[in-house]
Amino acid sequence: MALKRYATAHWEGDLKAGQGRISTPASGLLADTRYGFNTRFGDGNTPESRGTNPEELIAAAHAGCFAMALSNELAKAGHAPQAVDARAEVELSMEGAPTISAIRLTVKAKVPGIDAVKFRAIADDAKQNCPVSKALSAVPISLEAELAG
Repeated sequence: MALKRYATAHWEGDLKAGQGRISTPASGLLADTRYGFNTRFGDGNTPESRGTNPEELIAAAHAGCFAMALSNELAKAGHAPQAVDARAEVELSMEGAPTISAIRLTVKAKVPGIDAVKFRAIADDAKQNCPVSKALSAVPISLEAELAG
C-alpha cells in the first residue's frame, strides 16, 4: 500500500512579472500561499518578496523527514531521543541555469546514554536513508551532527 500526498500550484503570467499560489488542501497548512520570482530570488525584505518558494518547501520537507528518521533510528538502537532539532538549508546556485546545488543538514539532539561516535553513525545512516534524502540523492547533502548536553 502506498501513501499519497499532494499539493497544488497555480501560476499566472511570465516568470518575472507573474505570480502563483501554492496549496496543501489535505492539511490546510498552505492555503493559496503566495510565491513568485521575488519570493524565490528576492531578499525577503520587501512586500513583493514575502511568500514561499520551492527551495524553502524542499528544506522544510527534508528537515522534517530527517528529524523523524533520526528519532526512529536512535530509538531502534536503544537510545530514544529527548529532542531532535534539525535544519535543512537548500542552496540554489545562480551560475548558469538555476540549480539546487547543495543541501546542508544540521542537527542537534539530546539523547541520553549515547556517545558521540555512535550518534554520528546513526545520524549518517538517517541522512542516507530518510525518504526525502533518497529523493534528493542527485544533490550533494552534507551533515553536521551535535549532541546537546
